[in-house]
Amino acid sequence: TFPSLSANHSHCSRDNLLKTVVFPVLYSVLFLVGLSVNAVAAWVFFSIPSKSHFIIYLKNIVVADIIMTLTFPFKVLSDSNMASTLLRVFVCRVSSVLFYLTMYISILFFGLISIDRCRKTLQPFKGTNSARLARRKLLSAAIWIFLLGLSLPNVILTSKNPTSLYFKCSDLKTDAGLRWHEVVNYVCQVVFWGNLVTVIVCYTLITKELYRSYARTKSRISTGARRPMNANVFLVLAVFFVCFVPFHFNRVPYTMSQTRGLLFDCQLKLFFFQLKESTLFLSSLNSVLDPLIYFFLCKSFRTTLFKALRLAPGT
Repeated sequence: TFPSLSANHSHCSRDNLLKTVVFPVLYSVLFLVGLSVNAVAAWVFFSIPSKSHFIIYLKNIVVADIIMTLTFPFKVLSDSNMASTLLRVFVCRVSSVLFYLTMYISILFFGLISIDRCRKTLQPFKGTNSARLARRKLLSAAIWIFLLGLSLPNVILTSKNPTSLYFKCSDLKTDAGLRWHEVVNYVCQVVFWGNLVTVIVCYTLITKELYRSYARTKSRISTGARRPMNANVFLVLAVFFVCFVPFHFNRVPYTMSQTRGLLFDCQLKLFFFQLKESTLFLSSLNSVLDPLIYFFLCKSFRTTLFKALRLAPGT
């Protein structure tokens, strides 16, 4: 049997309304919506040939989003205190690792999509060929292998058995696991900030080119005809900033509060935990916002979907 609840735990417990009720309800809705829209997206995409860099990247994001969505029920059960101890251990060792794995896969492919959109804007008539497509597929595989290799030790080194009913995931990590977790956090920060710079630079160049194009053609093309195209181009930027930026401003202090506990009192740890959970939910929204990118930016996706639904193109 486990020790009884300590006075310290009751004074500074994570089991508040936000964690045990609000977020489980939100994640349950997100799971139902995300599974539905991503199942449709996968069905549409995998009937489309990989004839462009953009489609290759989007297919990888679809796979990542489906895996992320499948982790939500485990989080719901764990956070709402409906899970057994064994299931909560599974969440710490496997489910949470898969969640973060798919998040950073999405971030890397967002960076590649931004580069691709920039290239298409600056060089609209430059085509592709089978050799370039093969290289993009190899790059995609390398991204998955790299992040899987980075994540696997987090599974292996989360090997301690819980000594209390009120354990945190960090309590299950060995000393090496805590150090590796911190290293992975900093690697992921490099991945995020590198891609953030890439996205900002690409969309700055896209904005300049679109403005120049608008200035050249405004006498021949009405403003109203161009606005939807311009807005659609910036969907990738909007989703990236909404979903990923808030979480990464909080991740370093939160990880330090978990791995260097002596530097933080209980209330400060709780604050960073609640901030992490709030911004993590924004990251989870990526799984239901990505289909907007597929629909508005990928003509092949839109055409195939309309065809399947027997709707006229442009409906």
